[in-house]
Amino acid sequence: MSVNRCVSLFSRLQRHISSQAARSPVSTRSGSSVRQHQAAVVVCSRGVSSNSSSPKPPDTSLFVPVSLKAESSADGSVGAELTQPLDKNELLKVVNRFYKRKEMQKLAADHGLDARLFHQAFISFRKQVLEMTSLPADLHIVLSDICCGAGHIDDIYPYFMRHAKQIFPMLDCMDDLRKISDLRVPANWYPEARAIQRKVVFHAGPTNSGKTYHAIQRYLAAKSGVYCGPLKLLAHEIFEKSNSAGVPCDLVTGEERTFVDVDGRASGHVACTIEMCSVTTPYEVAVIDEIQMIRDLSRGWAWTRALLGLCAEEIHVCGEPAAIDFIKELMYTTGEEVEVHTYQRLTPFAILDHALESLDNLRPGDCIVCFSKNDIYSISRQIEARGLECAVIYGSLPPGTKLSQAKKFNDPDDPCKILVATDAIGMGLNLSIKRIIFNTLVKPNVNEKGEKQMETISTSQALQIAGRAGRFSSKFKEGEVTTMHRDDLPVLKEILSHSVDPIETAGLHPTAEQIEMFAYHLPDATLSNLVDIFVSLSQVDGMYFVCNIDDFKFLADMIQHIPLNLRSRYVFCTAPINKKQPFVCTSFLKFARQFSRDEPLTFDWVCRHISWPLPPPKNIKDLVHLEAVHDVLDLYLWLSYRFMDMFPDTAFIRQIQQELDDIIQQGVRNITRLIRATDTNVTDPLQTQQNSRSGHIGSANNSGRTVSNYSTGGRGLRGQRSSGMDSSLASRLVRDGLLTPDLLQQLQKEWSKEQGQDFSNRRESDTGHYNDKGKKKKKK
Repeated sequence: MSVNRCVSLFSRLQRHISSQAARSPVSTRSGSSVRQHQAAVVVCSRGVSSNSSSPKPPDTSLFVPVSLKAESSADGSVGAELTQPLDKNELLKVVNRFYKRKEMQKLAADHGLDARLFHQAFISFRKQVLEMTSLPADLHIVLSDICCGAGHIDDIYPYFMRHAKQIFPMLDCMDDLRKISDLRVPANWYPEARAIQRKVVFHAGPTNSGKTYHAIQRYLAAKSGVYCGPLKLLAHEIFEKSNSAGVPCDLVTGEERTFVDVDGRASGHVACTIEMCSVTTPYEVAVIDEIQMIRDLSRGWAWTRALLGLCAEEIHVCGEPAAIDFIKELMYTTGEEVEVHTYQRLTPFAILDHALESLDNLRPGDCIVCFSKNDIYSISRQIEARGLECAVIYGSLPPGTKLSQAKKFNDPDDPCKILVATDAIGMGLNLSIKRIIFNTLVKPNVNEKGEKQMETISTSQALQIAGRAGRFSSKFKEGEVTTMHRDDLPVLKEILSHSVDPIETAGLHPTAEQIEMFAYHLPDATLSNLVDIFVSLSQVDGMYFVCNIDDFKFLADMIQHIPLNLRSRYVFCTAPINKKQPFVCTSFLKFARQFSRDEPLTFDWVCRHISWPLPPPKNIKDLVHLEAVHDVLDLYLWLSYRFMDMFPDTAFIRQIQQELDDIIQQGVRNITRLIRATDTNVTDPLQTQQNSRSGHIGSANNSGRTVSNYSTGGRGLRGQRSSGMDSSLASRLVRDGLLTPDLLQQLQKEWSKEQGQDFSNRRESDTGHYNDKGKKKKKK
């Protein structure tokens, strides 16, 4: 090699080493500096005790390594020219010796690489060293020296760490990430609210105590105001009440904007769902309803945001007395005092000493509360078999259908005097109920880990539902509460005898801005992974918790493969959809894909997707699908207010949604007919299977409770389904949750009677003697 060539190589190498040394965490010149750093670490660790207030270590299982391409170094073959080519076998021995060095593992841990990350980084580093056709010159020289015995094995460390920070970029910006995810003082997120001295009034009382009424009176008397409610129905109610009282009021929900001014100018008053409230618009009075939901594992953040951020001279919060002390403590952090007004229930309700036990004992004004659609279908079918009409209300019904069913039940001239409902009646509907009957006391809940489990209802939930009996505004001035089954009654009494657990924490949720800052530091991470790391690093004080983000992550993972900018992706993932409905999830995916192509989602496109127009439902499965289509139209409207250009046909969508609501109302009015039609194919195969067994699917005991292979209402499995039914329509409907075994038993009996088989004795023991008008025959 010529002298000029050597000088040129050494000059390039010197410049390269200088630039790399500036970026390396530890000097690259010799192994002695590494060992000096180790010694310093040991001294510091002995001389300084651990700080109890130090941030929690990150969950490194969330750190996903970035894929690096095994490309040749920009230095070319400089390293090989200065030293010699490296023997791959010797190289493998060298890097494996480095991996086994305990000192290196400890030093890496001090720089954020725990055992798991150290192993992952080493595997990637070893692969790069062995597979790259030409290594960076400085690394090549160091490895060559070690192979020749002229260097120390520890000299690899700076290059290993450089590689580790390339595949785990969060290691280099952990301090910044911790600052972004610091949620310890959320009151400071709202400078406009902190700039004014707000008056906070807590209206505390049980259900039907008039607490919300008093807050709304102050709202109506103010020059400007905002009502924040947990449900669209409640926002609609205040919207209508305000305008009826001559106070112009707009309506803002996730899917709807209604301005009373013909020119679209905003009114001084607005009724909204709590997620939609503005924390920058000044108001004289703000009302926050159902403040106890601030501890809700999924939505609690919205109440926290409203309470801390609303720019109103007066904040009126309404809710359970169990929240008083916590709201006082929360407002202490903002320097605001809380004035408490307490209210007593306007009408009493009594817990009865006897359970209903049989549907034969139903009376006008009764409401049977279930916690699943299966039980709704089963019980409404059995009520209809007794010649009675019933209204049906459950959570997935459109708001218009819920109001229609409530109106039907409340109408004194309507023959419908029985209501079958889920706990959806706990808020937002005015119902004339005399007696609440709990069909079960067990309901599915999602715990803090996002896991679904069956739990006995809490005192707060029981009071919320039981309090619907004997409303002040209804014809029943005193309410009654009982259970369907005898052994549930003492449990209900025990639940209601306890006081409601005091609220101790409020929910928080990462904002789009915080996630964007995270993405700036971690540009290669997925949105789901960004949120996971955010929650892992987040710091909250004892008054707060981070809300469950499983639904957000579910949607983020679903559309991860679709090319969207981060802000649009975040907005899509905050859409309120039911992830249990496959058609809704499929529609969400198609919406995102169409959006990513920059192609507007037109009315015609949506109609093709949902196969509009849709016929009335012929069975329960059709009804469930129509409810899912209604949710899809809700999703379109929700997105249209965030991306107006891409979802332009809101007026047409709202029109067909109203038509769909009417079709669903028609289906719910005929729900028992739909249940019967669902099982029209249960004929000979089922009967043959049943006849091949001793006994029948279900029988009735003296209390009127059906004993079936499966029990409903969360009471557990009592038997095993025979394999012979697996291929039948009945089995599939039970498996899909569209029918319950109890309901299947009822339909099977009717089929048997039509076929001329004598089931009269069993029918008498189950439902009593009925004439063909559904009225009970007198015993001779």
